[in-house]
Amino acid sequence: MTTKKESVETKRLAPTKAGRPRDTKTAQLIRLLSTKSGADATAISARLGWKPHTTRAAISGLKKAGYEIAAEKSDRARRTRYRIIGKPKPGPVTTSSMEPLHG
Repeated sequence: MTTKKESVETKRLAPTKAGRPRDTKTAQLIRLLSTKSGADATAISARLGWKPHTTRAAISGLKKAGYEIAAEKSDRARRTRYRIIGKPKPGPVTTSSMEPLHG
């Protein structure tokens, strides 16, 4: 059974028929959030062609997959900037974030 954590990593690294890694929207989102300044939801939505609620859901999905994401609110811009500050740690994977790990 594939978990959400595995599916995010698999999609990001899945090769195309030409043998190159696919540049999925999830991979693009990870790149946008991995920059030093991160990105705000409006910029992410415009770049990926998503509606704001889809952008927020994708960020939430990355959190569930183990990415540590900082949300910083700017007083001047009044927009929240999101940035990845920690990547998923390798280890046991469960089928649900609510299930305890047994090891």
